[in-house]
Amino acid sequence: MRGLSGKRVLVTGGATGIGRAAALRFAEEGASVAVNYIGDPEPAEALVEELGELCPKGEHLLAPADISDEDAVDSLFAGVVQAFGGLDVLVGNAGIKVVHQPHEVLMEDYDRVMAVNLRGAFLTAQAAVQHFLDTGHPGAIVMTSSIEAHFPVEEVAIAYIMSKSGMTGMIKALALRYARDNIRVNAVGPGATRTPMNADFEEDPAIEDAVVRMIPAGRIAEPEEVASVIAFLASDEASYIHGQTILVDGGMGVGRSG
Repeated sequence: MRGLSGKRVLVTGGATGIGRAAALRFAEEGASVAVNYIGDPEPAEALVEELGELCPKGEHLLAPADISDEDAVDSLFAGVVQAFGGLDVLVGNAGIKVVHQPHEVLMEDYDRVMAVNLRGAFLTAQAAVQHFLDTGHPGAIVMTSSIEAHFPVEEVAIAYIMSKSGMTGMIKALALRYARDNIRVNAVGPGATRTPMNADFEEDPAIEDAVVRMIPAGRIAEPEEVASVIAFLASDEASYIHGQTILVDGGMGVGRSG
């Protein structure tokens, strides 16, 4: 896509799922990619090695950090900017989901979901905006939201739904304020996608069958299909798109297929 070759990209939650697919897509486009992760380093290490094979001309690096921690985010951005000499694109993909009936939600689980999905999204977006303003350089932010921010279908993930709904407002507010500074803020809203967060699809075919019945396209998305839209929103092809959440949902937002 136009305008991605040579770009410097940070992908939060980049070791698995949609984040991993996005990192690979940016490397295919000739970008340098920093892979943020927390916990087990092996998936991230394997991914960085794969990125190097895919795009040898780029510089790819590990960027461990808990994005819900303000000091950790400051260190994360300082390290990535120092290594790359700057930053052009933030993909705010890190997210978690905890499933409970709404009346049984534990506040410690609620707080953790909000800390990662909303506070972490804001902290990283804030740091990216500050960098773009300080350097006077155009920048793009693409967040991973969810169809559930617009059309809740999984009522047992109330904190997740609330966090992604908050992200929608954040994206619009940031886009409204910083479009004048040539900073674009948008999001993708995946529907049901084959990722570790949705491991129950693999564990119980009946669950996948029930979900597929709600999707007009009749199938679960692959992470690469979401990653292609992330890459588009970060590219020059989307230069006049601000404050939007593009649903990548197989038609779920249109209505049930049967």
